[in-house]
Amino acid sequence: MKMIQAMALALVLGGAAAAHAEQPIQRTDLIKNDIDVPGHEVVQVRVDIAPGVLAPNHSHPGEEVAFVIEGTLEYQLEGREPVTLKAGQSLFIPSGVVHSAKNVGSGKASELATYIVRKGAPLVVPAK
Repeated sequence: MKMIQAMALALVLGGAAAAHAEQPIQRTDLIKNDIDVPGHEVVQVRVDIAPGVLAPNHSHPGEEVAFVIEGTLEYQLEGREPVTLKAGQSLFIPSGVVHSAKNVGSGKASELATYIVRKGAPLVVPAK
């Protein structure tokens, strides 16, 4: 009986992991901590984007530094020409600037996003 329960649990967990892996955009929160700037905090997130997927226009209540961990991402910042970054390259995104990111490579793309933002404000603000 224990063997059947173990197999059933493995199937459920395997299915949950597969469903999680198929999400077009997956955000993994890594750290959130107060900093010496009053009313601000640092937040670090890993963002995984499936091939061909666009993270639509949005902004943040503070600065972002995006570092491409793997793959190729095209960033479009409002009022600027698109910029394409590969693994090992980074981009500074000023506070409140509307932007998007698209995986333009053939495999998964991942970025490490580090934000210095106002405490209590939503981290991601969809563009109108």
